[in-house]
Amino acid sequence: MRVITGSARGRVLLPVAGMDVRPTTDKVKEAVFSAIQFEVEGARVLDLFCGSGQMGIEALSRGAQSCVFVDSSRASQDVTKKNLTTTGLMKQARVAAMDYQMFLKSSKDTFDLVFLDPPYSKGFVQEALPLIAPLVSANGVILCEHERSDQPPLSFGGFVRTKEYRYGRISISAFRRQDQKEEAQE
Repeated sequence: MRVITGSARGRVLLPVAGMDVRPTTDKVKEAVFSAIQFEVEGARVLDLFCGSGQMGIEALSRGAQSCVFVDSSRASQDVTKKNLTTTGLMKQARVAAMDYQMFLKSSKDTFDLVFLDPPYSKGFVQEALPLIAPLVSANGVILCEHERSDQPPLSFGGFVRTKEYRYGRISISAFRRQDQKEEAQE
């Protein structure tokens, strides 16, 4: 794993040891950031179920204003902090050591860009999406990585799925507010 572009370009990121974390491949990460390239600069980012923190770190490297990294795993928190230090991006970051539900229910922050990459097939996507909705800015986007066979809902809390990107058995679903989709179609 490495940072693809920006201020930390080429920096190698540590993975989280063990079988519980499955890092997003560089190919998928590059495709995701190509799709949102004009929305990253200055964005307030949430990296939920952050693992090694690579998606949020990539966003920071590309000019995001800030990123909150959330994971309940101590190993993930430690690796994310090391990766932030290695890339020199710690000043723009906060690592929240808590369960995703606790964070989403208690957060007062608003985010422009949300990365959601929970363990597959455990129902976390369906539980998390409605809790994320109130924390997303008016023009914000939620990007959810999931198994192709485990589809998230098409809509929730005023958000609708606007695009699905497929990479083998992995899919990334993009969600935007219903009124954003309607404005884009006019």
